[in-house]
Amino acid sequence: MSQVESIDVERLQWFVAVAEELHFARAAKVLGIARQRLSRTVIDLETELGTKLFVPGAQPTQLTDEGRELLAAAREVITRREVAEPEPEVSTELRVGFVPGVTVSKWERIWGERFPEIPLRTIPLAAADQLTALREGRVDMCFVRLPIDREGLSAIPLYREVPVVVVPKEHPISLFTEVTAADLADERMQDASDIDAAAVTFEMVAAGVGLALVPHSIARLHARRDLVYRTVTEHPDTEIALAWPTAETTELVEEFVGVVRGRSERSSRSPSIGAERRPKQAAAKKPTPQKKSAGGARSSGAKKPGKRRGR
Repeated sequence: MSQVESIDVERLQWFVAVAEELHFARAAKVLGIARQRLSRTVIDLETELGTKLFVPGAQPTQLTDEGRELLAAAREVITRREVAEPEPEVSTELRVGFVPGVTVSKWERIWGERFPEIPLRTIPLAAADQLTALREGRVDMCFVRLPIDREGLSAIPLYREVPVVVVPKEHPISLFTEVTAADLADERMQDASDIDAAAVTFEMVAAGVGLALVPHSIARLHARRDLVYRTVTEHPDTEIALAWPTAETTELVEEFVGVVRGRSERSSRSPSIGAERRPKQAAAKKPTPQKKSAGGARSSGAKKPGKRRGR
């Protein structure tokens, strides 16, 4: 076939895999791609060449005479090009960054059960470093706090966090389960926008310098016995998203998106990257927003907390 030289090597390799396995599902698994994608590629190849490469409707799959001819030619082209251009090494791990307050253990567990042969490396990052780490390629994906500059990035919003106010244990606000933003109007507040410095901010709260308004997970992460935190209503939530460079949407990235979104292992939307069939695992549930309740230590003599409304 004279046209074989114009076909890119990857499509030839995919055709050869099907021709050797004579089974689309097995070939897709060997290649680490979705079966639907492989079938579509073969159909496109047949259209381009103007001939059938596999006998229509044959069970098991059978090559046509033209298919056998292409198989021989494809093997020669692949061998020749591999000698001329050795394949670069491909990363066999997925690097996922996460900012303070995000817990990734559930997704690590599901990934480990579903793809034990592919390491998932989770990398803690400062919130101020989340965008730089993605732009510089230090991580493949990152759990980020929105908003971010999304130019060149794909981002999937996952869940929202309610804000809480952090106060000394003996502060009057500690007697309530939640307060409104208006209730804080007369309070001395610190600038707590730098969540990477939350530990220092909380130290200042304990010293009586001023209260701090932070996402719920940050208050929980830096919980102290001398401080409590209470839910604040009528104040914007913060949002956590999973982001990655759009141009680097690999099969591994798509698989991790599926894990985070709670797709089952056998979901048709989830590409296959395993070499062997793995046991079916329970689908991961989507992270859900924090309930509008707040925790924190209370002194044994404190009154039963109640809701506090506007002044």
